[in-house]
Amino acid sequence: MSEPREAPYSRAIPTPTGGPLVTAFGVAMLFAGIVTNIAASVIGAIAFAIGGVWWFREVFPREQLEAIEPTGGQSEVLPPPLPDREAPSKRLVLPVEIHPYRAGVLGGLAGGAAMAAVAAAWGIVKHGSLWLPINLLAGAVNPSMAALGEPELAAFDGGWLAIACLIHLVLSIGTGLLFTVALPMMPRRPMLFGVVVAPVILTALSWSTMGIVNPALEEFISWPWFVASQVAFGAVCGFMVNRFEMVPTMRGTSLAARLRVERSDGGGEPS
Repeated sequence: MSEPREAPYSRAIPTPTGGPLVTAFGVAMLFAGIVTNIAASVIGAIAFAIGGVWWFREVFPREQLEAIEPTGGQSEVLPPPLPDREAPSKRLVLPVEIHPYRAGVLGGLAGGAAMAAVAAAWGIVKHGSLWLPINLLAGAVNPSMAALGEPELAAFDGGWLAIACLIHLVLSIGTGLLFTVALPMMPRRPMLFGVVVAPVILTALSWSTMGIVNPALEEFISWPWFVASQVAFGAVCGFMVNRFEMVPTMRGTSLAARLRVERSDGGGEPS
């Protein structure tokens, strides 16, 4: 058994950095551009990239530390050493097991296809246009579309199609990845989350923000069809994700160990 290790940050602390502040500013501007101007989103994306790289370089490949100096002329008092790194933790981190991330990606893609089919059926049945629901989704990043009439929104537009596909792809995969973590928390009724809980949460969130994020969609939206599309996504995505075997989470291990980053100071074995 290896020797007990010293408590982290007992002799030094991370150096101050403005990376997190710049990153947070970038995220705020990125989303603010959705309801203001695309230029704000561009500035936010640039600030997010700069802040993220700045913040990352303060941590990897070697964390930047600042020594702690004793004050008041007193001798340095260190906390008791921590137990060995390999000692099992008594704290239970939930979920203990999750589905692999590839299950969330595949489930999100399958669920997104099911949702798109319902949305396309709504456009054809209610408005006689396959392109109307696609163009309305693109309105999330183009607020000026709220001033357009139904004939313009029902027409084909290649740019709007590309934007809508990108938005739908990102949201579908992101939600699918959330399913990989959420489904194991409901072991008795995993599909209950996909068919009931998730659609209720997503519908409530969309209803409360639709007027700000996508005014064009709010004018035309049919909430029964919207709920049906959410249920279709949840059912298909939940079914796909639930088919994969679960894998244990790396609870109790450091970020460096999860990323398999080796120590660069020559002070031990690879993490």
